[in-house]
Amino acid sequence: MTLQVNKLAVAKAFGRAAQHYEQHAELQRQSGDALLALAPAGFGPHLLDAGCGTGWYSRYWRDRGRELTALDLSSAMLDAAREQRSAQHYLQGDIDHLPLPDACVDGVWSNLAVQWSSDLRLALQQFLRVTRPGGSVLFSTLLDGSLHEVHEAWARLDGRQHANRFLSAAQFSAALTGLPAQCQPQTITLHFPSALSAMRSLKGIGATHLHDGRGAQPLTRSQLTQLEQHWPQDTQGYRLSYHLMYGVLSK
Repeated sequence: MTLQVNKLAVAKAFGRAAQHYEQHAELQRQSGDALLALAPAGFGPHLLDAGCGTGWYSRYWRDRGRELTALDLSSAMLDAAREQRSAQHYLQGDIDHLPLPDACVDGVWSNLAVQWSSDLRLALQQFLRVTRPGGSVLFSTLLDGSLHEVHEAWARLDGRQHANRFLSAAQFSAALTGLPAQCQPQTITLHFPSALSAMRSLKGIGATHLHDGRGAQPLTRSQLTQLEQHWPQDTQGYRLSYHLMYGVLSK
């Protein structure tokens, strides 16, 4: 399954979010912490953080004695990671075409990055290519059904797409056919005090690029009122739900 992904636009969207990314990255931390639980003993010593963002998990592994190569599509994200001395090496690049030689790292860590790949199978094959025999690839991604609250609320207003859709479970499984993978799903639901704050959280982490494009009109007060009325909520607030899949590939 391939997607038409404008990598330059994706990089720009994440670059705009670089300076305030970590204050909005609750999903990334919950996902990353769940992925940490799957890490094999002795993961390392030289790791590639593929889609490192501001380097939160690069720093986690660095602080535990690993040598890190931090890679991201966005130069602004890499600058933010570099400012915090997140890794020993920094590399701007595309996970679909890693600018690295074969078997050059002991493991790959990729938390919520491969959903921006044009071809999930290609990205995972790239991760395996650069991993030495005996190493592991740890990754997390989003699946179809994520952000259904955004789709549901906006469908009542204009019928346009205001959030990306992701691979279905069947498409995900097909992409991993024949790969040495063990996978497990999880649903994470975040809560916000308003629909606007939920939308701002997506902007805060840079997840604003839409593969199908977006309208140029800003949100009006009337639209915001309607969003509040139609946005799914519960006793904890306005919901944003994410369907995740975690994977471990053994080389």
